[in-house]
Amino acid sequence: MTRAADEAGPSRAIARSPAQETRRRATRRIPRTRGIRRQTLIGWAFVVPALVMYGLFVLQPLALTVQYSLYRWDGVGPASFVGLSNYVTVLSEPRLLETLFNAFRLVLFFSLIPVGLGLVTASVIQRVAGGRLGTMSRTVLFLPQVIPLVAAGIIWGRLLSLPGLVNQGLAAIGLDDVTRAWLGDFDTALSAVGIIGIWVLLGFCTVLLLTGMAKIDAALYESARIDGAGWFAEFRAITVPSLRYEIGVCLTVTVIAALAAFDIVYVSTGGGPGGATAVPGIQIYILAFLERQVGLASALAVVLVVLVLLVILPIQRLTRERAL
Repeated sequence: MTRAADEAGPSRAIARSPAQETRRRATRRIPRTRGIRRQTLIGWAFVVPALVMYGLFVLQPLALTVQYSLYRWDGVGPASFVGLSNYVTVLSEPRLLETLFNAFRLVLFFSLIPVGLGLVTASVIQRVAGGRLGTMSRTVLFLPQVIPLVAAGIIWGRLLSLPGLVNQGLAAIGLDDVTRAWLGDFDTALSAVGIIGIWVLLGFCTVLLLTGMAKIDAALYESARIDGAGWFAEFRAITVPSLRYEIGVCLTVTVIAALAAFDIVYVSTGGGPGGATAVPGIQIYILAFLERQVGLASALAVVLVVLVLLVILPIQRLTRERAL
């Protein structure tokens, strides 16, 4: 009897009219559609507050900055519309252009060197240091991320001053002629600020790259060793290609930190000596709050945002393509 019912089932389904079949499918779709709509509404209920806060505290200030950049305004009195005049000033005045060049010089110290050293350091820790030693190495390297940048600037300002610990160490090994006020010398001030940036960002890059290395299949390294590959060959052929996404994240974060640097520079040098370490963040602060040129400061801020996007977007695109 059961067998007869099973055999009759398909014949009944075939015997249904097209109208009945359409009605049956519609009744199945209605609950599913309602469930999807409900999930969508619940999702938007969680997302909308974040979008509102983002609009109020990110998009609105950005739009106001673009608006202010088109005016000559001291921040208090009436503003006068000047169009793109402020942008012409930013791109033609040597003092303002120098701040942009200094920011790109800091990219070498804040981005390229920490990422390169982070790759080597992470590879060495993964290969040599294991267990407690590896954990301790990660902790020590990541400590600068925990220290506030203001405190880091103050500490390094003392270390690099003329009677500071760095100069005392150089004098102790007979390099008295090399000692100087590293943050107060025109030739070394920007590089000294860059060294602070390396110290701050190296741990972040190393820990992130170590996390990426943990996902690499160990069989790849075993196969390379069987084929007689050394450490550098493994590093070049396996480690670096497998970490394209992590390297892209490191480059994105550190390049933004270099181009938008403010805390470390303001605390350690204040943009001096003589503008040798002036970066866009410092110059925007000076123009807006000291010289009361809000329109010009806004134009410089917009130019900085555009430069950051021009540098970051290609990195993101290349990283995404490689990762796929």
